[in-house]
Amino acid sequence: MTGTAVAPPPTVKPSAQHHRSRFADPAVGIWLAAAAVTALGWTVVAARGGDFLTLANVVGILQNCVALGLVAVGQTAVILTGSLDLSVAYLISLGTLVAATTMEDGGVVTAVLAVLALSAAVGLANGLIVTGLKVNAFIATLGTAFILRGWIEDNYTGPAGQVTVSFQHLGYDRIGPFPVSLFLLLAVAAVLWLITRRTRFGHHLYATGGDEHAARLSGVRTRRTVVAAHVLCSLCVGAAALFLAARLGSGAPWAGTEARYDLESIAAVVLGGTALAGGRGGVVGTLGGVLVLAVLDSVFNQLGVDPFFKNVVRGVVIIAAVALYARRGSRRPA
Repeated sequence: MTGTAVAPPPTVKPSAQHHRSRFADPAVGIWLAAAAVTALGWTVVAARGGDFLTLANVVGILQNCVALGLVAVGQTAVILTGSLDLSVAYLISLGTLVAATTMEDGGVVTAVLAVLALSAAVGLANGLIVTGLKVNAFIATLGTAFILRGWIEDNYTGPAGQVTVSFQHLGYDRIGPFPVSLFLLLAVAAVLWLITRRTRFGHHLYATGGDEHAARLSGVRTRRTVVAAHVLCSLCVGAAALFLAARLGSGAPWAGTEARYDLESIAAVVLGGTALAGGRGGVVGTLGGVLVLAVLDSVFNQLGVDPFFKNVVRGVVIIAAVALYARRGSRRPA
C-alpha cells in the first residue's frame, strides 16, 4: 500500500533558539547598547573635532563607573527582593566623613572597619523598618536619608578630616589604562554575582521578589532575606564611600548627594534589566547600565551639552529601556 508522505513540521534549530534567547536577555542587550553608545559618542565627538577614545578620557569613564557601580550593584540586591534604598546618597556622604576623620586620628584599617560597621548598621535599620514595622521601602529609606542628612548638617559644616596618602592610591593609581579602583568594583560585583546566582540565599532573593507570599509558603524566610539584602546594599555603599574619600582626600558632606547616587543607582539597575517589582535581573546587566550612563556623561561633557538637555536625554533613555523590557515581558507566553 502506498500513501502520501507527510512532511514533518518545521523545527527550529536549538542553536538558533539559543542565540535568540541570549539576545533577548536584557543583560546582553544593555552591553550591546553600551557598545553602540560608545561608538556613537566617538563619531559625534570626532565630527566636532574632538577625540573621544583618548587614554585620559577612557580612564575618566572607568573611574566614574566605580562609585556608581558599587552603589548600583548593592542596589540590585535590594531591588531583586522588591525593595529599594533611597538613603544611599547620604550614607555615602557620612561614610566619607567618618573615613577621613577616623584616618586623621587613627589608622586606615580602623577607618575602613568604622565605615563598614556604620554601613551595616544603617542597612540593618532599613531592613528592620521595612520588614518589622511594615513601612513601605520608599518611605522607610527616605526617612533614614533624612535622619542621616540631619546628623551631617548638625555635625559638619564643610569638608572634614584627612585621608592618608597611602589610602589615596586607591582613588588615583592605575595599572595600564585600568584604575586600581576598577578592580575593587569588579571584585565586589563578582562576589554579589556569586551570591545571587550560586547560593541558596541568592535564590531566596529572586523568590522573595518574584512572589513573596509563595516564597514564604515554600519555606523561605522572606523577612530575613530582605534585611540581609539591605545590609549587603549598605556595605557596597560603604565601599563606594571609601573610594570617594580616597579620591577627595577628605570627607565631604555633599559627596553622595551632589552626584545623586540614590536616583542614579536605581536608574542603572533599571537600565540593566532588573525589574523594580523584583524577581528578575542581575548584577551583569547593572554594570552595563552603569557603563551606559558613564559614557553618556562623558560624551555630554565633551560636547558641552546643557545640563537640562543632559537630564532630558538620560530620562528618555531610561523610559525607553523600561518600556522595551515591559513589552518583551508581555510577549512571553504564560
